[in-house]
Formats: sequence, C-alpha cells, structure tokens
Amino acid sequence: MDGNGRWAQKKGLSRIEGHRKGTEAVINLLDTSLKLKIPFISLYAFSTENWRRPKIEITGLFNLLNEFITNELADMKKKGVKIMVSGDISKLPQKTKNLIIEAVDETKKQKNITANLCLNYGARDEIHRACETILSQKLEKISTLHIKKKIKISEKEFRNCLYTKNIPDVDLLIRTAGEKRLSNFLLYQCAYAEFYFTDVTWPDFNEEEFYNSIIDFQSRTRKYGGLA
Repeated sequence: MDGNGRWAQKKGLSRIEGHRKGTEAVINLLDTSLKLKIPFISLYAFSTENWRRPKIEITGLFNLLNEFITNELADMKKKGVKIMVSGDISKLPQKTKNLIIEAVDETKKQKNITANLCLNYGARDEIHRACETILSQKLEKISTLHIKKKIKISEKEFRNCLYTKNIPDVDLLIRTAGEKRLSNFLLYQCAYAEFYFTDVTWPDFNEEEFYNSIIDFQSRTRKYGGLA
C-alpha cells in the first residue's frame, strides 16, 4: 500500500499523517470488498525490510496499528470480518502483538471476508521458514521409524507450512503509487496473479479506483499456461 509518505509530503504533512490517512483507505477497501462479496484480501502492512526505516516512523506505524485495531475491532466483528495474520509477529512490540492476537481470536468465527494482515512479513522468509518446518517434520518421522529413504515433499505439504495455508492463491495484485515490483510479497502465492499498477497513492485509493482495478482484471484472459 504505497504512497502514504508521498501523499503527506505533497500536503506539507508528516509521513505518519500519510500513514494515518492510509488506514482510512484500508477501511474503505474492506467495506467495498464486503459489498462485492470478495472473500479474501491480503494487505501488506509491514515487511521484514521495513525495520530499516527510521525508528520514529516504525514506532509511529505500530502506534497507528494499535489505534486501528482498538477503534475498528468491534465494527469489523459486526461486519463479519475475519482477521488473520501472515508473518512473524513475535518481533513486534508487546502491546501490538497482544492486540493482534486478541483481534484474530475474537474474529475467528466471522465468515463474510478474511482480511489477511501481512505483518513483519517477507515472502523469502516465509518460504525459508516453510522449508525448515517441513524438513524438520520429515527428519523427525524418519528418525523415529528408523527408515532410510528419499525425502519427498508434496505441494500440499509445502502449502500447509505457509502462513497462507487456509486461503487461496492471489487472483489480483494491486500496486499503488507507480511502483512496479513485488517487493518480497507473496511470491509463491502470486504465481498466476494478475497485476494492476496505478499511479494513485494509497490514501487516494478509493472505491472508484478499486472498481477500475477489478474491471481491468475482468478483461484479462487467464490461461494458467494452457489455452483459452
């Protein structure tokens, strides 16, 4: 969700105010997704590389996240939003971590839409973590049974070790503010995603812009390596 800082800079505001405005765009996006009955949406909120940013901005981002969860959780429950998280939240501030765990637990039975918050998430880190997990499981099983054989890993087994094991692959990836790269986001899950690039900054990404991205998506022919 790019362009918060640039949006703020153009208006003579601090970067954190741009991020604050960006949270409003998240709420609008969720409302539009509910209206359109979109079942899953993933939001790249904080990457494993974002720790390189100034400490004051990182602190401000997590304070905003705390504020967002505190203010919006009750409303999201009413709307039927199920919150899940992809990423290693163990490294987040304790207050933020507690609020996230609470939000996930309190919305786990909601069914209208799943909002996947990618926090301290990096796709390479996710794939590396999945490999370590499944290798550990396989080696433990082989050691227990005293069997020496070739280790085989099915695609299903691998997928079950990803953060996104309970949600489908990405259909449409939207990149705002003129950026045109994946930036370590859901690399495995985006194998056949359709990409939509827009120069609109995230705080200005409104309902109309969302519709534009979906109309563009609907114009594509998705062949998955085969023929139409």
